[in-house]
Amino acid sequence: MHTAERLYAEHGFANVSIRMIREAAGQRNKSAVQYHFSTRDDLIQAILTRHATAIEQHRAPMVSALGATGEVAVHDWITCVIAPSIEHHIELGTPSWYGRFLAQAVVEPSLREHAVQAHLNTPSWRRLHQLRPSRAHDRDPELVERHAAMIRLLIVHMSAELETDLAAGRVDPADAERSWRGLGDDLVTAILGLSSALLT
Repeated sequence: MHTAERLYAEHGFANVSIRMIREAAGQRNKSAVQYHFSTRDDLIQAILTRHATAIEQHRAPMVSALGATGEVAVHDWITCVIAPSIEHHIELGTPSWYGRFLAQAVVEPSLREHAVQAHLNTPSWRRLHQLRPSRAHDRDPELVERHAAMIRLLIVHMSAELETDLAAGRVDPADAERSWRGLGDDLVTAILGLSSALLT
C-alpha cells in the first residue's frame, strides 16, 4: 500500500500498473497485489480508508473537547475541520505522498465519492457536523453543499501543493512542521473569510 501510494502520487493513477507496484515493492509473487486487492480501485480505497482512520484519531479528541464548550464559535469549528488533517501530514513526515494521492482521488470519477465519504463517514465528522454553528443559509442545501466542496478543495489541493514543494526542495524539509502549521493557520483564515462572504 505504501509503494502504491508513492507511485500514484508521483506518476498519476493512469500511469501506474499493478505490475509496477509489485516490482517496486520487491514482490516476486506476480499475484501478490491481486491476492489482497481484487482491483486497482480496491487498493486505492484501502489507502484512503487507512488515512481517514489516522485522521480520525486526531479529530475525535478535538471534537469531544469542542462539544463540551457549549456554544461553538465558527473559528473553533473550522479549526476542527482543518487541524486533524494538518496534524496527520506532520505525522507522516517528509517525504510523504498522501496529499498528492488524495488530490488525484477527489477528481477521479470512479474514486471521488469514496474519497469524500471515507472522511465524512467517521464518528467524529458526524459529530462535528451536528456541532456546526447554525446560520440562516442552512435553509439552502445547495449553497451548503457548494460551500463544503470549496472547503474540501482548498484543504486537499493546498496540502498537495505544500507536499509537492517539500518533495522538490522548494520548502526546506527541516521547516516542514512549521510550514504545515502555517498552512493550517492560513486555511482557517481563508475559510473564515470565504464562509463570511458566501454565507452571510
